[in-house]
Amino acid sequence: MKKSEDDRTSLFNKYKKNPVDTMININNPADCCGCTACASICAHNAITMKPDALGFLYPEVDRSKCVDCGLCEKVCAFNDDYDKSFNIDKPLAYAARHKTEEELRYSRSGAVFVAMSDYILKHGGVVYGAGYADHFRVVHKRATTKEECSEFKGSKYVQSDMNTVFRQVKQDLKAGLAVLFSGTPCQTAGLNSYIGKAQRKNLILIDIICHAVPSPSIWKDYLGYIESKFKSNVIKLEFRDKSVGWYQPYMESFTLADNSIHKDFLLGYLFGSGLVSRPSCEHCRYCNLSRPSDLTIGDFWGYEKVAPEMNTDNKGISLVICNTDKGCSLFRECSYMLHTKHVELMNSLQPNLQHPSSVDPRWHQFAKDYQKKRIFVCCQEIWKCRLSLSTKNVYRQN
Repeated sequence: MKKSEDDRTSLFNKYKKNPVDTMININNPADCCGCTACASICAHNAITMKPDALGFLYPEVDRSKCVDCGLCEKVCAFNDDYDKSFNIDKPLAYAARHKTEEELRYSRSGAVFVAMSDYILKHGGVVYGAGYADHFRVVHKRATTKEECSEFKGSKYVQSDMNTVFRQVKQDLKAGLAVLFSGTPCQTAGLNSYIGKAQRKNLILIDIICHAVPSPSIWKDYLGYIESKFKSNVIKLEFRDKSVGWYQPYMESFTLADNSIHKDFLLGYLFGSGLVSRPSCEHCRYCNLSRPSDLTIGDFWGYEKVAPEMNTDNKGISLVICNTDKGCSLFRECSYMLHTKHVELMNSLQPNLQHPSSVDPRWHQFAKDYQKKRIFVCCQEIWKCRLSLSTKNVYRQN
């Protein structure tokens, strides 16, 4: 094991609260992606998801309830043997963007997910995606209307809390509903394993081209810092502000109750650097073309090489990969809402379709410092730079 991995394991074990015996043997945090499949499949509710010091959830087993059935180990899909049985031999790739400008404005890339979710809702199905609970805590939620589904738009650079969503999905499938579930590849792989092939017919899985999932605790504390600094509550946010165009550095935007807007690049930096990523992201099993979902969607970086005519206004464009026959079928059904162009997959590869993101070597030091100091002070010391949040970044809305 590498020294950095030893450090992360040490940090994980040190900060675990009330450690108990665990049947799934999570001794190294890099071995768990936090998908909740193990907790969901336990009929005795012996497994609960507990946060570590950075807010990442890990399973813990209550030995008094465990019957040693072994299902929690069998359902785990965070390995190289995740189910690929539905995948077609050669995935099909497309450049795509929504025909409606309003949908483009409020989506981070080409609004392809909007077209797919609208189709499912129109045909009486339900949609699951990442939204908010409480005060901008990122969670997975169920939607049965377009209004509810609108919360799923936009990037959210925080690992979402799945809670009991896997069980909700299974209930919907048993009720005969079509279900569209979107999430990170580790979440879709976990759900696929939990649901099983017998009930997979009406389940459509969409994964995103995922860079990594950042810390929920750091996000919560950073949001608190923003509100404390400007003495006003955040009432709206965009993890990735698109007002100056899609092909721009990641910039977050906070709208406060006093009607001011504050913009910054810090979260984008944290996200891109890997300083706040979940340890398992560096060992992601799904950064390849054998995806654990029916469809894969994401920003189409490098589109100008294969489809330059589709984003001349810089409002966003998506890469869509159809991985299964079911995925191909849904994409065809939605195509009337989209501008599309078939592209060669090998000419459209994104980095995280080829390899996992690296974790910043300063990860362990940052995590230790974070426990002792406020997030703002910690960032200043790590990068020796000032945050761009200042009066020059603030303007008043008319």
